[in-house]
Amino acid sequence: MSSESLVLGARAFGLDAKNLGIAPRSWKVPIIFSVLAALSLAGFCFTVKPDAHSVISIVTGTPGLGTVMWTVPSQLSVMLLTLVMVLITAYSWVAASARKNLNSWWAIGFGVAFIGAFLVWAVAAKDNPLQLTALLSGALFLSVPLIFGAMSGTICEHVGVINVSIEGQLLFGAFAASVVAALTRNPWAGLLAAPIAGAMVGALLALFAVRYWVDHIIVGVVLNVLVAGLTNYLFSTVLTAHADVFSIAQKLPMWRIPLLADIPVIGTVFFNASALVYIMYAVVIVLQIMLFRSRWGLRMRACGEHPRAADTVGIKVNRTRILNTLLGGAVAGLGGAFFTVAQGLAFGKGMSGGRGYIALAAMILGGWKPKGALVAALLFGFADNLQNALGVVGVAVPSQFMLMAPYLVTILAVAGVVGAVRAPAQEGTAYKG
Repeated sequence: MSSESLVLGARAFGLDAKNLGIAPRSWKVPIIFSVLAALSLAGFCFTVKPDAHSVISIVTGTPGLGTVMWTVPSQLSVMLLTLVMVLITAYSWVAASARKNLNSWWAIGFGVAFIGAFLVWAVAAKDNPLQLTALLSGALFLSVPLIFGAMSGTICEHVGVINVSIEGQLLFGAFAASVVAALTRNPWAGLLAAPIAGAMVGALLALFAVRYWVDHIIVGVVLNVLVAGLTNYLFSTVLTAHADVFSIAQKLPMWRIPLLADIPVIGTVFFNASALVYIMYAVVIVLQIMLFRSRWGLRMRACGEHPRAADTVGIKVNRTRILNTLLGGAVAGLGGAFFTVAQGLAFGKGMSGGRGYIALAAMILGGWKPKGALVAALLFGFADNLQNALGVVGVAVPSQFMLMAPYLVTILAVAGVVGAVRAPAQEGTAYKG
């Protein structure tokens, strides 16, 4: 018997698809795909001159090859990419009607096609080429705090603690990194101070959320406001009054990895970067392995999924939650170092700029998995760097729209996946065993 027949039969008895264990039909993804495909067709295809060409510059990083200039016919390229979007959209409607979840690779393919169509359209008939390598390198760099923040949220939520205070942890990590680096004249000392500062905010979250059973979201919002107020006060008084001491910015070195940096295109993007970027690689890889392939990961996931069962086999649930909340805070604090010592900047008010909330969205979009959150954060970093790349080319896109781009992408992305992914069953629930 088909799932459709089962659903119709269930409705006759006052039941729904969930009562039968059948996945509910969701039209969110097909609708979003349809709107974006229509936008590409009407906004990109029909507004490009037939004889226009788009020039894309790629720095290969390979000795002897240098920079490659790639010229493509604008209208034809946009039409082909739009056709790819239309085909994926049609498949998404078929999958939704059959109550099947769309594989993430289809969504990634649609996103690449849409972004490609937009970039080809934006640089059509422009004098300056699109610096694709710089665009990708900048996107990777700008996604660093988002990735650290998403990893922090992943650690905390798998153990049952909702970490809304990522924004405060990033900001306090940036503050500590700047102050310590300036005092010691050593960026590495600042980098060590950043996770300690983040763990301090995580300790407050654990104290109120785990020990005193206060609502996790309320505690997180309060901590964000507390850290913002505290850092603003210290900046306006201590740091400003002693600018000769605290305004001396320190910067982490850039490391070029031999051989790997010589790989065409990707070598320049991934292996000629700040030291913090390589630390980020290590954190994502280690967390992905440890979370799903280690005893530690099994224990923490048990605390987030079924704390009562974890307690019966000897796992100290609240202690596990507290320790991992401290770890999550430290990881987010490490991401805060991006705003200061990674860029060679002194601390400024509100440096985190709401990226903690985008990191939280990246975690959700990534399905509470490190590798998924990594891809989502890279998407948001790419949207954030578009303004810089298009400004160099001379594209007349309103700056206000480009500033909105990362947040618009966040809303669209999360709207398409909420309900399609499942959070840990007992996140945000106090354990009083």
